[in-house]
Amino acid sequence: ESLHSCIGLLGISAGSLLLAVHFYTSPGAAPLIPSTALGVLLLIFSALLAYAGIRRSLRNSSLLLSLCLTISMFWCGYGVTFILAGQGALGDAGDLRDAVGPGLATFPVALLPVAVVGFLCREPILGLIAAATSLASAHDVALRHRPALGSSAVACNYLLVALLGGYFALGRMLCFLSKGKMVLPGTDLAKRKTPEQPQPAGGSTNPFAATGLVLNMVAAGVFGCRLLGITSKLFLGQVPWLWAAGIYQLGICVLSYRAMDVLMATSFGFTSILKFAGGYCLLYPAWQPQEPSLPTPFLVVFSILFAVLALFLALRSPVDGLYLLVYVASCISLACHPRGYFEAGPQGVAVAIFGASALMALIHLYNGQASAKIPTGQGAVKALLAHSTFLKLREGPDLHAPFLGYSKYGDAEALAYACSVLASFALTMPGDPQAPLATVVIPWVVVAGGILKLLGGSVAFARGKTLESSAFILYAVLWIIWGFTRYGGLYGTTRSFHAAVGIVAFMLFNGFIVFCTLFLSITWFFYSLTFMLVALSFFLDAIHALPAGYDLAATLIFGLVSFYCFLSALANSTFEGPCLPMGGPVVQLGGVGAGVTKCPHLPARKASSVRRIADILRDGGTCGIPTDTVYVLVAACNRPDAVEKAHRSKRQAQDRPMSLWISSLKQLEPAKHLFTPLLWDFMEAAWPSPISLVVPRGEWLDFLGMKDSAKYVGTPQSVAIRVPDCSVTTHLMDLVGPIVVTSANPTGEADTTHHNQVYAKLGDQVDAVLCDGPSPENVASTVVDCTKIDSGSIGFFRVGIIPKSQVKSLWISLLFP
Repeated sequence: ESLHSCIGLLGISAGSLLLAVHFYTSPGAAPLIPSTALGVLLLIFSALLAYAGIRRSLRNSSLLLSLCLTISMFWCGYGVTFILAGQGALGDAGDLRDAVGPGLATFPVALLPVAVVGFLCREPILGLIAAATSLASAHDVALRHRPALGSSAVACNYLLVALLGGYFALGRMLCFLSKGKMVLPGTDLAKRKTPEQPQPAGGSTNPFAATGLVLNMVAAGVFGCRLLGITSKLFLGQVPWLWAAGIYQLGICVLSYRAMDVLMATSFGFTSILKFAGGYCLLYPAWQPQEPSLPTPFLVVFSILFAVLALFLALRSPVDGLYLLVYVASCISLACHPRGYFEAGPQGVAVAIFGASALMALIHLYNGQASAKIPTGQGAVKALLAHSTFLKLREGPDLHAPFLGYSKYGDAEALAYACSVLASFALTMPGDPQAPLATVVIPWVVVAGGILKLLGGSVAFARGKTLESSAFILYAVLWIIWGFTRYGGLYGTTRSFHAAVGIVAFMLFNGFIVFCTLFLSITWFFYSLTFMLVALSFFLDAIHALPAGYDLAATLIFGLVSFYCFLSALANSTFEGPCLPMGGPVVQLGGVGAGVTKCPHLPARKASSVRRIADILRDGGTCGIPTDTVYVLVAACNRPDAVEKAHRSKRQAQDRPMSLWISSLKQLEPAKHLFTPLLWDFMEAAWPSPISLVVPRGEWLDFLGMKDSAKYVGTPQSVAIRVPDCSVTTHLMDLVGPIVVTSANPTGEADTTHHNQVYAKLGDQVDAVLCDGPSPENVASTVVDCTKIDSGSIGFFRVGIIPKSQVKSLWISLLFP
């Protein structure tokens, strides 16, 4: 906790000191730090703060994270603006004032919620730094409009921030390094540490939500400042604020999926698209005299998507749902005004977004820190639907259970489907061949259909949905290429043979996906098939054979199918039961799994999952489980039928017999007299560890309840036995008793290092899989021959993760203590 706090506080202190030096020397003819160098240094400190914010301490998750990421984003935009000024991209002092004005005006307001919550929730360190930084930024923007205030005063404010951050960072570092023996006044965390508060229903479970709302303030501030007269014009100097906020919002979107907050992550993905589009609108007049036009049909569809998302978000938190309605109003206002962001209507809505975002950021921050919560209406809809037999909200720990039982991310399919809707409706705009960039299409197609769809595909892959992720990634690549080619001025009136060949390659790949979706679901089959129609329109256009209206019809059909998928993903993740079903497979497989994974995949981090695996083993099943090395297939020793099934499913070779595992030597205590003292001492010294000991076969097997199953374990002369160094595995054996173990792969194949591979390799021969993601090691255990241990020697059947030297050292230390 102290180290991560120190990195953040030192970064704030160093960046503030840099700005203090800049403002103190700026009245001179030649500033001490050139603008370009200052911008680059601010970008470096911005990256450092972003790291410190993500690698946050758990106790200060919402507050420290929000402080670091907010300052990081503002310094990123500020730094790029300084670089533009240093390179002569900005003209006079008035341009520089208009460029930095929106960010500097938003910065104080964005930090005020952090300061207020810090003081109210007994975090004075973070509150003081946020308040001092807010004051410095406010003085900075005032200096831009009233030079008589003097830059030295701004330098003093930033110097104060540097001293505060440096003092508290030094205090925490000393406390950490001295283990609490050296403490500076006011920096002792132990005196102020309060018990961890459980997260109630009214609090925000997403610590990144407040930062995402602050980023919405930045974009709204750019256009709102023009309406309020803080800036005199909209131009390319303000693009860094919009695009920096958009890039950071993509990061917040990913982190929100990591926090399992699917709805807020989807909303942040939507708002990031608007930020990139706004930046494009301000950038275009830099090389063309006219202002770009916005496609009206697209914005109407975008407002519908926002409205649907607001409805589902309101089921969880009515206040959050109402907040998204301001973006519905924003899209409608943009659709009603031909000049888009350059007109007063959308700018007025931007002011409303700014105020609503500030209020929501304060609510999320306060509810994330305080024990008494600001009511947001959570639970109200649940109470209304409590007596409904048709609709029932999904809740509980399995709300975002992944496809194969293990994932660090929530489901991003709703965002991926929505991006397909946006990209397809954006392509309905024909564009002007003489001025392809004049219509704002590239941000919608490239960012929505490309970047965010790549994000959705990556998350789907992390959740075990290989086919869906492959389709999302393929479609994203095609959207990016086609968007830049057609609407970026790269695709003229003359068509290229190479473009046609490239599109045919995409169609071949998609043909394979269409075939595979026959075994997935009806909806996915139509989703991939209608995208084939879109790709076909691209191909026909490339060979000058496109029928009139075909491309419009194809994109509309694909957009409607994608919209149904979007609704289905949201509804099925919100309500119990398939409210909007995706349908079963078109072609039912008759082989392994019959097209559906009937084998339960249970997350190992849950005690209930381990108990369920134990029940399956006691009932005679075979299960794949994680260990301290690779995944293994296990059966209960006291179930001969299960042991025989495991032996038969593996086609076990004679040179690789199955081994025996116990949770501890206590399970062998009744048979201790049947082991020699030296062997018993060696077992005590070697376990728990990834070391299997091959011991002589004997009557001790009867004490483990082996009975008829003993013939499948080991060889007629010996048996390999081990106590694994894995808490999940040993807990399972405490519930079931000793287990028979073999590798979770057919004989002769490579070891299984991920739970996804267990069912893929063994199919219906395994009854359940306990999922723990990638194996901690890719090497199997070391197998030691202890059959001649009483003669003073040990051998090795296999050298695995534990090297031979370490085992011999252990053996020598036992012989010569």
